[in-house]
Amino acid sequence: MSRVQAAIDHAENSCKSRGVKLTNKRRQVLSGLLQSNKAKSAYELADYCKDKFGQKLPAMSVYRILEFLEEERLVHKLNLANKYIACSHITCDHDHGISQFLICANCQTVKEITVKKSTMNTLKRSVEGAGFDLVSPQMELNCLCHDCKNQAA
Repeated sequence: MSRVQAAIDHAENSCKSRGVKLTNKRRQVLSGLLQSNKAKSAYELADYCKDKFGQKLPAMSVYRILEFLEEERLVHKLNLANKYIACSHITCDHDHGISQFLICANCQTVKEITVKKSTMNTLKRSVEGAGFDLVSPQMELNCLCHDCKNQAA
């Protein structure tokens, strides 16, 4: 069984255990994110579904599907780019800390990492000490992946 199929099967079981359904269209959109190492927009996912499955989905439908997948903790929204990425921990049943995203400024590859809750609590205290309230613990870090770094050398 492929990594993508294993993730979709786990997502389907996870949804079922919460009393919701991973419909065929939701499965297709999730598949598009699982098969990419780059974040995708709703429009890119609509094109993917059309090309791969012959399924024409309006962008608004894809946005609703992405909202559902985000609520079910199967995907993450990258706020700065207004794009989405599949959660790298779909098949895990344990806590991984707080997700953060490394985004290559050159090739747009995205890698999800986690930081300890204690690290985020320290950051939150620093933010509050500066007179601000932390709205979201998610960080999207502008990086350069090793492949792009090596190509530039």
